[in-house]
Amino acid sequence: MNAEPVVDHLLQRHDAVLDRLTAFLRLPSVSTDPAYAEGMAATRAFLLDWLAEIGLSDVQLLDGGGHPAVYGAWLGAPGAPTIIVYGHYDVQPPDPLALWRTPPFEPTIQGGRLHARGASDVKGSTTIAIETVAGFLAVHGGCPVNIKLFLEGEEETGSPSLREIVHRYGTLLQADAMISADGGRASPTEPTINVGARGLAKLELIVRSAEKEMHSGRYGGAVRNALHELAAIIASLHDANGAIAVPALMEALPPPSAQDRRDAAALPFDEAAFVADVGGIAAGEPGYSLRERLTLRPAIDVNGMWGGYTGAGSKTVIPDEARAKVTIRLAPGQDPEQAIQALQDHIRSVARPGVRIAFAGIGGGSPASTLAGHHPLVQAATRVLQRVWQRDPVHVRLGATVPITAIFKELLGMDTLMFGLNLPDEDVHAPNEFFHLDSIALGLRSWPLLLQELAIFAPEEFRAKG
Repeated sequence: MNAEPVVDHLLQRHDAVLDRLTAFLRLPSVSTDPAYAEGMAATRAFLLDWLAEIGLSDVQLLDGGGHPAVYGAWLGAPGAPTIIVYGHYDVQPPDPLALWRTPPFEPTIQGGRLHARGASDVKGSTTIAIETVAGFLAVHGGCPVNIKLFLEGEEETGSPSLREIVHRYGTLLQADAMISADGGRASPTEPTINVGARGLAKLELIVRSAEKEMHSGRYGGAVRNALHELAAIIASLHDANGAIAVPALMEALPPPSAQDRRDAAALPFDEAAFVADVGGIAAGEPGYSLRERLTLRPAIDVNGMWGGYTGAGSKTVIPDEARAKVTIRLAPGQDPEQAIQALQDHIRSVARPGVRIAFAGIGGGSPASTLAGHHPLVQAATRVLQRVWQRDPVHVRLGATVPITAIFKELLGMDTLMFGLNLPDEDVHAPNEFFHLDSIALGLRSWPLLLQELAIFAPEEFRAKG
């Protein structure tokens, strides 16, 4: 089945695709905040109508007890591989709203950029994936491979009900491999193939130093302050260079392979510019390049910490409780549960006597994922990028996490190619998130060619070479 007429059809519909994307972006699908429940429901309805409209069958919600996933299929290619096409419809909260230059849920085009929450992560690439399937159905009446579209609603919260969805709908989700619209490009100027991503583990730390809040005049200098204790614990997680100082987390970690280090070095990367672009201060583990630290080594980060009084003016109190949300980006080979246990043990060991430690929000961990360089998914993507870019692509790993890659590998035995279009500079998870408009045409050229290339392989080859 020739992909070129599909590419031409999609490029002619570029403005219609953009209109569909902007409609998608107007829906406030924030999965972590119950205040956005209506927006999540409206987005699911939008997607169900869209998938039915383009001609998919068995369109339905897959409910695992949280925010349901949206599913639809086209299975009219007997003998061809069956490919899950993955995207997610949930987005991060838009806060802090005051820092947005345009409204987060009113898509705005400025200077070749489409600004909106979720534009980059990952509604832009998800739209391209859906429109590619629609293009094949419109031009040829079918696809070169069997397609199962799976659009998750909890990726931004660590996919907490994804395992339950697989347990309930495992038969429906059987496939030979998966292509993910999440997991973007590493460079705007070099073709790259994602062959892995770091994993993720998380917890919330609760520190208590007293039974109640106290007057800082009556008690200051006499009792411990929960915020001070929390700060000391957080400071113990890294050394002066910014390297992780949790021995149990690092001692069992194997060093990166020589091939992984060669791949990391192959991508042109300006370390100074990378830090300067965000006005940051360089830090991290000595002995590794910045690119290696981002993709091959773990990272511990405090995503938020609070306690005491944070309102207007002042309130002279000593907080009795302080909290922090902490995440670990996991290197290849690290187990999420063991990593969390190592972090908990460290925190308990450095807490001062009498300070009470508790943990919450543990779960939803995902190990790092790896895709073998000889896998059919990589072979197919290589041929596509050679054709589109006229040169060989570079193999890269992501520093971020796409939980479904490891979970589907574990539970369904399938590998995933991350083939998103977003770029590192697009302020993902931050105010003023955007998507480069020229990525739309690039995606509309590349995705149809990828489906065509995947049809060359027999279904059993995807499992044999994983």
